Amino acid sequence: MQRLLIAGCGDLGTGLGLQLARSGVTVYGLRRAAERVPEPIIPVRADLTEPESLAALPAEGVDAVCYIATPGAYEDAAYRRAYVDGLRNLLDRLQQQRARPKRLLFVSSSSVYGITDGSWVDEDTPAVPGGFSGTRLLEAETVLRQAPIPGVVVRFGGIYGPGRERLLRKVAGGDPVIADPPQWTNRIHRDDAVGVLAHLLQLPEPAPLYLGVDSEPVPMHAVTDWIADRLGLPPCPHIRGEAGGLRGSNKRCSNRRLLASGYRFLYPDFRSGYQPMIDAWKQRQRDKG
Repeated sequence: MQRLLIAGCGDLGTGLGLQLARSGVTVYGLRRAAERVPEPIIPVRADLTEPESLAALPAEGVDAVCYIATPGAYEDAAYRRAYVDGLRNLLDRLQQQRARPKRLLFVSSSSVYGITDGSWVDEDTPAVPGGFSGTRLLEAETVLRQAPIPGVVVRFGGIYGPGRERLLRKVAGGDPVIADPPQWTNRIHRDDAVGVLAHLLQLPEPAPLYLGVDSEPVPMHAVTDWIADRLGLPPCPHIRGEAGGLRGSNKRCSNRRLLASGYRFLYPDFRSGYQPMIDAWKQRQRDKG
């Protein structure tokens, strides 16, 4: 791979672009606010939901595309525009340019599985979404499967890491957490999400679908209890709730296919990933006096 287009060059896209640019890949970063794309990534000012703006795509073509859309709001119309319409617009523009990338890597989500009983899922588990977000993502995956460009989908769990400290704030605020029934959660550190994308873009013969999660699904109350202990705080109050939790999902995702492909995690579980964040959080509190 010599030339890569990152369609949606936000946090993950920027991390991916900088990593691959260091290895000699020419990286184009498509973003509405192109001035926020850092060197040496080449900025492309465009909006995936506005087909005319995609005329700004590099005329010389690219070898691969990584599609990392971000909806403007948590609502059905926003998800349709970002994932379904945006992907179709990009595929149409590539066809108009007679561009034939060898691979299009699409960032999806484990929300396509609407399972609420805590059971295990993998890439062979039928995807039956329980809400609009998973429904639109699954629709976009179908668009990709029908495209002439070879597609690879990675369904990420919850991404956390520096700058993604919502759970730390909830624990610090003592927010209640559902513990009965256990709410199984799946996550991946931001740096591993970037690493997985780089790995799958360069893998000689990838499978068409991967689950992007770390190696330890865990009930949410176990995570918050551990974080509270490391922060020196009392545990968040445990409460009863519904089986599907707030977003209608309760499952354990397997990363066996990803591990079998050769990827090795920087942070294989939530403890190794959250500990540096907790250390930084505590240092900031000390600095505040």
